[in-house]
Amino acid sequence: MNAPFLLTQPKSGMFTAENLNETDFPHFVVELKPAKRSKIWQLKEANRCPLIGTCLSVDDLLRFAKRYHFKALSNDAFLLHVEMVNYMATRNPISEAVQKHLDARYQLFIARFESAKTDAEVLNLWKQCFTHGEIAGALWAALTHKEVSDETRGKIYADIHMHAHQMGAGQAADARRLIQLEKDHAEMKIAMEQQKQKHERTEAKLRQRLQGCLAEVQHLHRVEKNLTVLQARLATIESGKTMTEMGQRLMKLTIDNEQLQTTVRQLDQLKQSLQLACNKIASLIRDREILTEERDTLKARLLTVTTHDVPDELPHSCGEPQIQHDCVICVGGRIALLPQYRSLAEQLGIHLIHHDGGQQDALSRLPEMISRADAVICPTDCVSHAAYYQLKRLCKRNGKPCLLFRGTGVSSFATALAKLTSGKASINSVDLDLSEKITE
Repeated sequence: MNAPFLLTQPKSGMFTAENLNETDFPHFVVELKPAKRSKIWQLKEANRCPLIGTCLSVDDLLRFAKRYHFKALSNDAFLLHVEMVNYMATRNPISEAVQKHLDARYQLFIARFESAKTDAEVLNLWKQCFTHGEIAGALWAALTHKEVSDETRGKIYADIHMHAHQMGAGQAADARRLIQLEKDHAEMKIAMEQQKQKHERTEAKLRQRLQGCLAEVQHLHRVEKNLTVLQARLATIESGKTMTEMGQRLMKLTIDNEQLQTTVRQLDQLKQSLQLACNKIASLIRDREILTEERDTLKARLLTVTTHDVPDELPHSCGEPQIQHDCVICVGGRIALLPQYRSLAEQLGIHLIHHDGGQQDALSRLPEMISRADAVICPTDCVSHAAYYQLKRLCKRNGKPCLLFRGTGVSSFATALAKLTSGKASINSVDLDLSEKITE
């Protein structure tokens, strides 16, 4: 890079007074050194080859080959190396990527070589790194240094070249030494295994002896502890302290006995209170049974007088028409009161059919049963939600009178039948006057 000055030959008569002018001075052609570090494609092939071989690992080479689709096979490192060196001859995406990769990897060496301001300093710094085995990073930083000359690059190449020969020559000796070391290693491994087995046997015997000694020591500790306790008890007995403690214990037991007797008396009182409570409960049960009998008697009485009482309550007694329903379906209600429901309906001349709202009867039967009936009544507090909403939809769809009421007793049922026969019913919570519907 540092070429000598090139001086052109002066023209004859150039320096005469007549023709001496500014344009006729000799022209000096100077090859300037680069102001920046050299790029890899600016180096000679002799420098590019060791750079690629030394500064790029085989893994790096394979990654670049896969990324840029090299023609060489991935298992042939030499052909990959040759193809990479050929790519480094010109500036292209591959050479730029390698330049960027090596600058990033060896930036510490580049910064270190920045302290070298002359070609000689670059060579000295290279020699130091080469001596200490810092070859790859120093090689990249030295060959691309802005102050390095071709002569220094040649010396660096020579060092790398001879280093490669020495490494090749040393590999054979290393291989022989490696074989001998592997043989020695195998023999030592066998000897160590035998020694290990012997040591393990010895260790097992020692462990057994140790376990026996530990067991004996524990036994001695227990004996010593028991002996100490017995000695302490003997000293206490001899000092009369034991009799004092026994007297205190006896006094404490006497007090505890009195407390237990008091507790027994309290338990007896609680038993008496419990007996009184049981008697009171039995009395309440009898009262409940009497009230139940009275309730049943009142319901039976209601059934007997319904035919006389209902006309007083029905609207037709006030001049309103009475509607006769031959067949009425009751959805829900109490199963136990179903015979009384039927008896009351028969007294009014109504044939009553019943659907339990989905407890035992399937809801799928509900549409057919509603279609057969003239009207529908439903105790809303004793029917399932599904049956409730389904019968409302069916009544609205079929135009069936539907009377919804609260209460599951016989009196509530009787009132509902009275309202139904008087023409008061609803479909989906909309009150209807059945007498007007019939007249229409």
